Amino acid sequence: MKWIAFPLHPEIPEEGVSLEELFRGGTVDIPSVLARLRQVAGELDLPLCERPRVYNTRRATELGKWAEEQGRGDAFHEAVFRAYFAEGLNIAETKVLRRICSGVGLDPDDAEAVLAEGSCRAAVDEDWLYAARQGITAVPTFLYSGRAVVGAQPYEVLEKLVTVARQGRGD
Repeated sequence: MKWIAFPLHPEIPEEGVSLEELFRGGTVDIPSVLARLRQVAGELDLPLCERPRVYNTRRATELGKWAEEQGRGDAFHEAVFRAYFAEGLNIAETKVLRRICSGVGLDPDDAEAVLAEGSCRAAVDEDWLYAARQGITAVPTFLYSGRAVVGAQPYEVLEKLVTVARQGRGD
């Protein structure tokens, strides 16, 4: 699987912001969105904690690109998901990222060097531009042959995406 690195809300400071701050002035019904998120997470048996803040994901996204290059992408992405959504950790913090890297067999000192040097910054920027061109505004978004499914979905929904897209192409 190819991961497209798409940092959510890159304008968020490292210490994060509350959902109320993030959506101030907008029309987002935060309690309804959270209720739906809890429902979907429960249906899909995904871990989800009550997280009071949203954190900048840029640094974790850059390390995700590096982890892929090291053959540890899937393990890293899963560990970041758990840290952020199940444990409510601030994945912008160096100590959290070091712990995640160490836990999936990546050298934490090398990870810090990747961030300091910005060696994966351009690749993440390219992915972000691609996502913007495709109209992607939420993660996960699954694209296949010009069709998209947004959000964590059961296997059957993803299977249908592929089947319908293939029928449209004549496969």
